[in-house]
Amino acid sequence: MTRVVFIHGLWIHASAWRPWQDLFEAQGYTTDAPGWPGDLDSVEATRANPDGLNNQGIAEICHHYADLIETLDEKPVVVGHSFGGLIAQELLANDIVAAAVAIDPAPVKGVKILPFSQLRSGFPVLSNPGNKSKTVALDEKQFKYAFGNVLSDEESNALHAAWTIPGPGRPLFEDATANFVRNSPAAVDTHTAVRGPLLLTSGTEDHTVPQSVTAAVAKLYADNTSSTTDYHEYPGKGHSLTLDAGWRDVAQDVLAWLDEKGFGPR
Repeated sequence: MTRVVFIHGLWIHASAWRPWQDLFEAQGYTTDAPGWPGDLDSVEATRANPDGLNNQGIAEICHHYADLIETLDEKPVVVGHSFGGLIAQELLANDIVAAAVAIDPAPVKGVKILPFSQLRSGFPVLSNPGNKSKTVALDEKQFKYAFGNVLSDEESNALHAAWTIPGPGRPLFEDATANFVRNSPAAVDTHTAVRGPLLLTSGTEDHTVPQSVTAAVAKLYADNTSSTTDYHEYPGKGHSLTLDAGWRDVAQDVLAWLDEKGFGPR
């Protein structure tokens, strides 16, 4: 069977992938959704004791998933959201996985635009340099702006209550300074890596990773003629697109793309 490994993003617990896992498993895939290093088994447990996430950066998260994947019998497909989408691209560029889907991914090094909404979404962490080594939680209002801006207050607050956990500040600081750091952990070989296919997606109303940012990432891949990179936009969707009531539409598109690329269940 084709195995799909789901990678969550900042502030969201891995268990939020369960509806996706159920759908993919019903289609014949085997799935896993391991958390970041320091995540505990449940939302409640991680909220109660988030210290294991302190100072976990992009490199540590990448190595964590690479180590897990290397125990598998064959290379899986990875599907990542937000920072999980950045991790997915790094795993793919390093030939650790067979294919990758990066949904509204955190920007890789080389993206030079910084829309105001992206800066505001990261402000709860970036406003205090001391947060680099700590975890920071989003309140309902901050979550509404960063994730739920196209949702009703009721749906946004329900998602916040169900799935959010404190997130490590370090990845945000590393990504924000990537273009000024020679060996940034946010660097991905977009130009020369010989790799499996990549799908980048963007919600056009995303505040955390605006559409213009993901489009700029796609342009970085444009000169890599040895590997396939596809780009898809979701009109009217925000950063909550993997969690909210419309998640199934996104998941079905990912299933169709995997089938098109020859990664359907065997």
